[in-house]
Amino acid sequence: MNQNTKFENLNQTSLWTALITPLSASGEIDFASLENIANAQAQAGNGLVLLGSTGEGLALTSQEQLNIVEFICQLSLDVPLMIAVGGYNLVEQVNWIKRCNQLPISAYLLGSPIYTKPGPVGQTQWFSALLDAAQLPCMLYNVPSRSGVDIPISTLQAVQNHQNCWALKEASGDLNQFLAYRQHCPNISIFSGEDAMMPYLAKAGAKGLVSVCSNAWPKETKLYVELSLRGDTQSLFPLWNNAVDSIFQVASPIPVKVLMSKQQVINTPFLRAPLTHLELADNNSLLMSDKLISQWFAENQTKKSI
Repeated sequence: MNQNTKFENLNQTSLWTALITPLSASGEIDFASLENIANAQAQAGNGLVLLGSTGEGLALTSQEQLNIVEFICQLSLDVPLMIAVGGYNLVEQVNWIKRCNQLPISAYLLGSPIYTKPGPVGQTQWFSALLDAAQLPCMLYNVPSRSGVDIPISTLQAVQNHQNCWALKEASGDLNQFLAYRQHCPNISIFSGEDAMMPYLAKAGAKGLVSVCSNAWPKETKLYVELSLRGDTQSLFPLWNNAVDSIFQVASPIPVKVLMSKQQVINTPFLRAPLTHLELADNNSLLMSDKLISQWFAENQTKKSI
């Protein structure tokens, strides 16, 4: 299979769920809940992104990270798996990729170095090293709210023709930034990293969405993405904007874990410090959004693609 075919297969997955990491009351990984939510995503046909910020990847030990990836791999789900690569220690990240190259996964999500705010030259060196280490397609991740800087257009131009450079997750929330990437880096598929922006970015050429909301609403968010890509957006506003606001009312993934606990799909809403479910004092908007999204799905699921 050539690289273009690999990329096309991955582009056919329009919704990727940035999967949470369920925890027990004692703070250990709840593998029973993890299996349940991974199966629910696979049944909806959603790709999985493991160990991203939604999965509290940087709050886990390296052994815990590996345990999660190996556990999901042994489930043999019929959906692609993408593994997040993040931090600012390049040697550690290269070694992590080399370890994951040996596992039955589909792709990597390569984040900008956190905290350090490198310029175009430093970011080009960073992504080039990670792309060289990978043996699979890679999605770069522009998230200035966490990294402190955008991925420069010159960096993306420098790596867009690398054999492993497949896509970009664009999470700046800035339509002009998305359009600039589309104009100057036409060889890269771009996915929205902002749930609320999907209807707008679909019109601008987005291939799909890497989502937090789909943790709580796997089938519902899949339909939301399909309708966005088809331009059939009349039923989406203002419902989905309000629902996304409720999921991001405090630092993610606090609200989505609280909601999933209320839905009884995970056992606890607990997170790793410094995040805590106690940050969310009022669940009313979450519960109302959950009710309204369920009603919307019941009314609109006949619009699903065949």
